[in-house]
Formats: sequence, C-alpha cells, structure tokens
Amino acid sequence: MSNNTQNWRIDIDTDNLAWLHFDKADASTNVLSKDVLAELSEKVTELENSKANCVIIVSDKDNGFIAGADIEGFTVLKNADEGVALIQEAQQLFDRIESLPMPTLCVINGFCLGGGLELALSCRYRLALDDPKTKLGFPEVNLGIFPGFGGSLRSTQLLGAPTAMNMMLTGRNLSARAARKVGLVDAIAPQRLLLQTAKQMALKPPSPHKASFLQRLTNKAIIRNILGNMMRKQVRKKARPEHYPAPFALIDHWVENAGRRGDMLLGEAHKVAELVTGPTAKNLIDVFYMMEAMKSQGSAKDCNAQHVHVIGAGVMGGDIATWCALQGLTVTIQDQKPEFLVNMMTRAHKLFKRKLKQPRLIREALDRIVPDIEGLGVQHADVVIEAIFENVEAKHALYQKLEPVMKPTALLATNTSSIRLEVLSTCLDNPSRLVGLHFFNPVAMMQLVEIVKADNTDDAVVKQACDFARRISRLPLPVKSGPGFLVNRVLMPYLMEAVTLVEEGVPAPLIDKTAKSFGMPMGPIELADTVGLDICLHVAEILTQDMDINVPTRLKDMVEKGLLGAKSGQGFYQYEKGKKVPQASDGNMPKHLQNRLMMRMINEAVSCLDEGVVENQQLLDAGIIFGTGFAPFKGGPMHHIKTEGKETMVSLLDELSTTFGDRFKKDDGWKSLEIG
Repeated sequence: MSNNTQNWRIDIDTDNLAWLHFDKADASTNVLSKDVLAELSEKVTELENSKANCVIIVSDKDNGFIAGADIEGFTVLKNADEGVALIQEAQQLFDRIESLPMPTLCVINGFCLGGGLELALSCRYRLALDDPKTKLGFPEVNLGIFPGFGGSLRSTQLLGAPTAMNMMLTGRNLSARAARKVGLVDAIAPQRLLLQTAKQMALKPPSPHKASFLQRLTNKAIIRNILGNMMRKQVRKKARPEHYPAPFALIDHWVENAGRRGDMLLGEAHKVAELVTGPTAKNLIDVFYMMEAMKSQGSAKDCNAQHVHVIGAGVMGGDIATWCALQGLTVTIQDQKPEFLVNMMTRAHKLFKRKLKQPRLIREALDRIVPDIEGLGVQHADVVIEAIFENVEAKHALYQKLEPVMKPTALLATNTSSIRLEVLSTCLDNPSRLVGLHFFNPVAMMQLVEIVKADNTDDAVVKQACDFARRISRLPLPVKSGPGFLVNRVLMPYLMEAVTLVEEGVPAPLIDKTAKSFGMPMGPIELADTVGLDICLHVAEILTQDMDINVPTRLKDMVEKGLLGAKSGQGFYQYEKGKKVPQASDGNMPKHLQNRLMMRMINEAVSCLDEGVVENQQLLDAGIIFGTGFAPFKGGPMHHIKTEGKETMVSLLDELSTTFGDRFKKDDGWKSLEIG
C-alpha cells in the first residue's frame, strides 16, 4: 500500500491486519486539519480496495489519540455555506470508515476529544488505555458549537440520549473506565497490553456494543419532546440562550431530527456551520487562543520540581498543597495549628475521591502529602509557597527563616493577593528570587495563576514559576507587581460599586441579576459573600493606599458585626447549610445600573493595559476572563470595547462621571488605546 502521505501510514502485519497510524507532521498533538482529512480520505480509498481482515487505527503520538478538529480551519470560514461544505466532507469521510467492508477498531491511548471521538465512533470497536490520562469527550460546547462530524448522530444511537446529550451539553470528559461502563468503549487495557489486546480483538472480533431497548427508546419522538424540555430547563440554570446558543441549538437539533440519519447529519452541518460563523463561537474560539497564549508562557517539561513545601494550611494554602499532590508531586504542608492540618487532609481526601475514583490512586495521592509542623521539608523542597495571612511583618519574619535553609535553586513564592513584591522582598539577602504565585479560590476549579514579578525579580525565576504552573496544569499569567496585580485590581472597583448600589437602596438580588444579564457567571454581591466580606474589606483597604477606591461604610459595618458572608451564615444574603436563601430580585431598575458595574471594571482594565501590568490585550482579556469570570462569550474587556466601539464607551464614561462622580473618570489609557 502507498505511504507517500505525511500524516497517515498503513502497515499490514503477518495476520493481514491493517494498522492505520496517525502522526500529524510537524505537530506535537494530533488534530484533524483539512490536509489531515484529505490524506485520510486517500487511505480510506486504499482500505476500501484492500483484503485486510481488520483495520486498527492508532496514534503514534505519546500524548494522546486526537485532540479534535483543527480550530484554525473554522476561523477562516467566510460564511455558513463554506462551513456546511467543510463539515459535510468530514461527515462523508466518517461514513466511508463506518462502511468499510472489514471490522474497524480504534485504539485510544490518552485523550480522544471532539472530532477525534467522532472518528472513533465511526469505527465498529473502541479500545481505550486504562490510565488516568485517558479522557473521552465532546468539548465543542466550550467553543460555542456542538459535534458536527456525525457525533450527535452516533453518540445518541450508541449510548442513548441522556448519556450522550449530557456529554455534549456539558463538555465533560469520561475516564476510560467510565467510558467502558456506559458503552462508549468496548474494552480497556493497561499500557503493556494495549496493542496485544487490540490484536486479539481484531483476530476474534467480539459482538459490538449496542444500545439497550430503553436507550433506543429515548430517541423516539414522544420521548424526545419530554427530554428536550427537561434538558432546556437544566441548561438554563447554567447558561442563557442569548449568551450561549450552542447547547440550545443542539437540543433543538436532536428533538427535531433524531431517528432519521440523513436529517441528523444535515441538521448537524447547517446548525454547526451557523454557530461557528456567529459572534459567540468566534469570541469563544478567541478565548481558546488566549488559553494557548497563557500555556506558552511556561513549559511543564522544563520544570524539574518534585517536592513542594507549602506554609499555611488554611483554605488557600491547603488547597494549593492538595492540588500539587493531585498532580503527582510530593508535598510537605506546614502550619502551627494541628487542627488546620487535619481539616486540610479531610478536604484533600474529598477532592481525591471525587477526581481519582479508584481507592489505590486516592491512597497514593494522600501518601504524597506529609503534614510538617516543624517545617523540615523546606530544605528539601524545589518550590516553597508561602500562603499565610496578609501581614507584611509576619511574611518578613517567615522569609528570614526560610532563605538560609532553602536550596539555592529552589523557587520562593508568595500567594499574596494584594501586597507588592517590592515590599515583601526587602528582608531577603537575594530579593530577586521572590516571585508571586497568586492562586484563586477554589484552587481545584480556577485555572489561572498570576505570576507576579517585581522590577528586580530575576527573569529566570519568572520562567521557573511559569514552568511550575504548567507542571501543575494551571494557566500562568505574568503580571507586574502593583496594587492588586491584575485580577483583584480590576475586580475590586466592580465589587465596591455593587456595595455602593446596595447602600443606595438597590436590592442585592437585582444587582446580581443585572450582572448575570451582562454575562457574569455570578453576581458581584453573591461573589463578595462567597469570597468573604472580611477578605473583600481587607483587600480593598490595602488597594486604597494606591488606587482611587472608596470603601463603602456598609461593608465596614457588616464586617464589624461579624456578617462575613456565606462562611458566617449571613452577609448581604442569608445562608442555610452553606446555600444561599433565595430572595426576590424585584425592584425598580436604576438608570445605568449595568453600566455602573461593568464600566468601572472595564475602565480599570484599560488602566492596567496602559501601565503594562500585562504584556498585551490578549493576555489582559485572558486574565480577566479566567480570573473574574468576565463574560467569555464577549471575548474579554478589550473584545467588548471593540464590539461596542471605543468612542461609545468613552462617551458612556463621560456621562457616568458627570452623573456619579470622579470614580468614573476615564483613564488616560483610553487616549492611546488601539483596538484592532
């Protein structure tokens, strides 16, 4: 057989099995680009005319099977018609694979996502590597689309609607074992037996998995209407159709077309093409590239850290230690209060149980955490992270004890959320070694880590910190040391304006509802309650030293009375068993309510860009989206300014400044701001 293509290779073994190898040229990861699909079509033609007993598709990349379709191919589409043509070509190719005259087996050695999973579903059998790195899923909803290469058809047919639609609507991944349990894969095997098992399945093909009677029933018309309404209700709890149309379009598509193969494929092509050329998908694809830009700031392969020492076993420090252990690192955790260490280990066990599932893996992760009251782990650690309370004197005293004991090559990092590194490093013999690793709460959910650098921070130390962030699967964002760095600096004016509105008599639920209508995942008042009003007050008071922020009297009074938010059971809202007690969001909508909230945040973002807190607009948008939850479908503050128009935004600030005072005065950075 011909092997003159760059990405695919067919090997016929002595048992007449055709091994179809995928190794995308000049790429570290397999993706389905236009040229890859064109070459695959040529190979399928060869296989259609071959006498092979079975076709086995394998990836030659060590990091996984296929990460999905090449997103860049969607960004160059001029209109929906071009999108339809591109999608239908892939659908027809996968139909040909499904119709090959011999059995087909897909060997999944790690991630198998999006278009990669759609390719796997076109095979008769799927075998997956039994390893935590194996993840199968449809992440397309995160890009503002849904599976378009036959995925909505084949997944619902194979798994039944509830399981398949849940995968597509949430974008959640399944482990190899979970995928086998629901029937997404036919078998799993450890690394040492993976190819051997594949050969055995090819030589003695088992009965392929088929949906049960009840699973098939879920695709019937009368059931689809009922399930569709239930799905829409569930999705509305997380997303609004005007903000994120893709999940609702998927539900409509399935309700309208399931049961008719041709209509399912045609519906996929047209609806996905319409979505991918729309504004939401374009902005969410830009967010994907923002993630890639942050990932490029560091390299996990360049990180040699094996041992992390964390000082402070409170919620933040304990969760940082837990996350590092989950990522395979040895962790010593230091705190003067044994009860803090006990609580931390309890939280760690809950996270490991949820993430790892298997008792052996849970036990191994727990074994990687060593409570260390005396701090003996400092001298052995490659990374030392200080996560104690926000007090300069206390941090200075700690650093003076740490510096003589630490390895010369070890990274010294602080998780401070608001104190300048220039202030913290003055006690060190070598102040250039201190860097900020500012995590966000909850650590296990928030991907962003601000890498805070002062003017005297060594560039090599910054790179070391970025590499470490990538080693623990976080997104590093280099920021300049300054008041609040990036995220807190942008977030605090927004929160303080929300509290000011409460002082003026605007109901808290109405304020939160307004922020959510803009696209924020949580309203500012509920966010303040969740963070803790005492923490908000403390950070705000620190920032007032350098920023023009007025701390509302209402916030100070509440903290003095012990009304701290969710953790005390009462803040702006009341909480029972940790859950907010619902309140009506009725009330008169004050003029400029939404603008007062969002323009303070956007104005501060422009100021940060002007002062060089972050390197460029892309990283600024990324940091604010992943740090504050700023409406991802709008693409970040800079994208939002571009959409609304710079002059429109400046005029709005002028109007707000005239009406409400100097806190809305436009920053000087607007003058030099260039929006492409």
